[in-house]
Amino acid sequence: MVSLYASRKKIHPRSVSGLFSRWRWALVWFTQIFFYGLPWLEWNARQAVLFDLEARRFYIFGLVLYPQDFIYLTGLLVISALALFLFTAVAGRLWCGYACPQTVYTEIFLWIEKKVEGDRSARIRLDESSLDARKFGKRSLKHALWILFALWTGFTFVGYFTPIRELASLSMAASLGPWQTFWIFFYGFATYGNAGFMREQVCKYMCPYARFQSAMFDKDTMIVTYDKARGEPRGARSKKADPKALGLGACVDCTLCVQVCPTGIDIRNGLQYECIGCGACIDVCDEVMDKVGYPRGLVKYSTQNGMAKGWTREQMVRHAFRPRVLVYTTILSVITLAVFVSLFLRTPLKVDVIRDRGALARMVEQGRIENVFRLQIMNATESPQRYQISVEGLEGVMIASETEVDVLSTEVRSAAVRVQIPPNAAPAGSHPIRFTIRSTGSDVSEVVEKAVFIVPR
Repeated sequence: MVSLYASRKKIHPRSVSGLFSRWRWALVWFTQIFFYGLPWLEWNARQAVLFDLEARRFYIFGLVLYPQDFIYLTGLLVISALALFLFTAVAGRLWCGYACPQTVYTEIFLWIEKKVEGDRSARIRLDESSLDARKFGKRSLKHALWILFALWTGFTFVGYFTPIRELASLSMAASLGPWQTFWIFFYGFATYGNAGFMREQVCKYMCPYARFQSAMFDKDTMIVTYDKARGEPRGARSKKADPKALGLGACVDCTLCVQVCPTGIDIRNGLQYECIGCGACIDVCDEVMDKVGYPRGLVKYSTQNGMAKGWTREQMVRHAFRPRVLVYTTILSVITLAVFVSLFLRTPLKVDVIRDRGALARMVEQGRIENVFRLQIMNATESPQRYQISVEGLEGVMIASETEVDVLSTEVRSAAVRVQIPPNAAPAGSHPIRFTIRSTGSDVSEVVEKAVFIVPR
């Protein structure tokens, strides 16, 4: 019998210290302080960042956005995708190795596991030992800490959609709503499962980025590489031995680069799609080179062309500015500039004009013809506003209802507007008109919306 599926061998990454490890932990701290701390910030007596789906309003510091501003989310997604393409073309999987949530939470869960169960060898021995009180206690404590952290993560996630202080009060009173409860536990379960159990399996099998990254790589992409010409043939030797006399390369075949790899690959076998570019193998190899007295850089960030042609770092940096990178940079810069300029020039007022479907047109006193419209006025500022409504486009056109509307801060108000024209002012049919809605306060904003006035036959 030949099995088509290989059973998963659990990976116990060895702890490592060094330049890239410090960078990775710096980004862990930065991303988590940002994620867990941002919902608690206040802005204008409200939560600074809040996506209020029930009220259909999204607060991002001083910005108040509505579903009609969906174009900005589209722009943000395009910018994120282009930035990912650019960074990948220049330096490989930087996102995966340092800032991806899967990497960040796996690092945190591994840190908890190390504190409870010990270093790599102690964890391996614990896995292989039979279940006793000591093993049960350690595993129970580890999973309890994992679950608490995962639930805190789910609570924070929901805090971006429900005011987090209100959410905390509801949690303390055990009176959470069904959807809040569902998403806290769902997001917590996803964090617990992905970071605690699946770990590298997400990167190797579930994440699509690992599969299409090769389309963004070329021979001038900076990746984690093993200097095969310098390292081979590999083999163990005494620290005092002369490797040249033994016919050996610089690699002492300690396998530490494999032990520290979070995906369990051997970087000495060349570039592999499982490599997330975290640099852990570089840190541990540099430590080994220091101990045996060899120069650092047996494993390092380099390019395929740089390794093959013996380029210096300066030469590799110059070749990084190739047409693909310049195109990505140009497009990314233009779209980013356009989005931010659009946000800066954005009018904090939105109006939707809806015709009264009950009566398209009717004749009123003095033979005047009247159409009724409903104006949905959205105040995107955080102060009450008074708006003045006017209409133009036909001879003698006028508004026969209230021309001023008061709208509270970040509120939407519907105003019925009766528009009339004198008899015989226009032939039968539809005629374009324009509504002008203008704020009367100190922050002047104006919106012009088109509509159609119908004259019956």
